[in-house]
Amino acid sequence: MQITSDIFGQHDGQNINRYTITNAAGNFIQVSELGATWTNYNVNNHPLIAHFDKLSDYEAPAASCLGMSIGRVAGRITKAQAPIDGKEYHFDANENGNTLHGGPHGFASLVWKAEQSVRDHDASVTFSRNIASSEDNFPGDLDARITYTFNDDNEVSINFSAASTAATLFNPTCHIYWNLTDGQKTLDDQLLKVNSTRRLDLASDKVPTGKFNKLAGTGYDFSTPRDIPSALADIKSQYDKDEIDDIYEVTPSDTDPIAVLSDKSSNRHVAIYSDRNALVVYTANLPEGGQPYNALATEAQTLPDAPNHAGFGDITLHPGDLKSYTIKYHYYEE
Repeated sequence: MQITSDIFGQHDGQNINRYTITNAAGNFIQVSELGATWTNYNVNNHPLIAHFDKLSDYEAPAASCLGMSIGRVAGRITKAQAPIDGKEYHFDANENGNTLHGGPHGFASLVWKAEQSVRDHDASVTFSRNIASSEDNFPGDLDARITYTFNDDNEVSINFSAASTAATLFNPTCHIYWNLTDGQKTLDDQLLKVNSTRRLDLASDKVPTGKFNKLAGTGYDFSTPRDIPSALADIKSQYDKDEIDDIYEVTPSDTDPIAVLSDKSSNRHVAIYSDRNALVVYTANLPEGGQPYNALATEAQTLPDAPNHAGFGDITLHPGDLKSYTIKYHYYEE
């Protein structure tokens, strides 16, 4: 295993480093200090994730959080407010009066400090940052760490951990976009399996209503692998919607994947494991443009807007505690 670095570009006059972790087979991932962003995942000379080759593209609004770390809280917080230990808090709104992906000063907008660690069969880059409450308008000063590890089995794990000086919320994710197909032009050959029987019911502004919808018999049902275009066709006919931007309830597990991505024109697969109970699936055009969709985002997290809905999960981080989450991506061929 080895780690190399290069200057990816400049952000606000500051050099931004990009780190390449390469395994014994020559496969590699790349991560960047801006947004603690996952910028490449390449196995057998095939890129598996959507990515840009210039830092400036990640700074553009059309980047759609591509590969970026999302926090303190992934997803939407209804009306930019939520209770923490019985006290109501208000956050910065940045989409239709709601707080999306940590608000306007979330993890994705920050420059992170990087540390490297190389071992015999895996290597890691850890991004760390102290985020003052005054910086992102969440209670508590947050010490956050995001560790990307790549190993000789072509497996990527992302660990998010944090401690806070006051009770706060912590539900981060990586906003990664997939396309396992050669050329990454369309999702025609992209298969998806999600181990889920229901999805969150969403209001018109995409915030959870607190209810769930069953998946069986709908275009949203990926309990068996199916290609994205056929699912979109069913969703269009059943719901008159043109995209997937939905939240699946899953069972946390480090042995049974919550989802599997596959390419039916090759033998490439990526299994996703998570210790939390939700997976957001989102079809996108990168860069922003017309059809066809060419990327599929997966965001593993606790069910969004959890503090506002009983039973969604506890994302409260108390002072003196350390909260830690891991998402694992295992590449394999068969």
